[in-house]
Amino acid sequence: MTQIDEETQVKVFPLQEVSNALLAELTLLVEGEAQIQGIPLPTQPAALRTMHIRLDSLTVVTITCALDEILGFEPKDIVKAGGYDSIDAAMKHMMPRIEAAWAKRHPVKA
Repeated sequence: MTQIDEETQVKVFPLQEVSNALLAELTLLVEGEAQIQGIPLPTQPAALRTMHIRLDSLTVVTITCALDEILGFEPKDIVKAGGYDSIDAAMKHMMPRIEAAWAKRHPVKA
């Protein structure tokens, strides 16, 4: 690749990879929390994603390190203070913020 090509190459946000990794980490977190609290888990993945269970913001921050290797940086300020009540709530809040952090690091050059 020439230097010009490298300068104009746009890095596309790895949406599916980030989403899969975040979902996997949040699922493990919910499974652990449910076990600690003695809450039975639903058998359907969709039901697990919407299951009402408290996800502490500090704990959620620690699982975001799983995204470092995919993104090439540690996303900051993407977790809502106070945490979330379900996997889906966390995903809906965090994914746009992760993508915005990516866009700041990989701006599209005109």
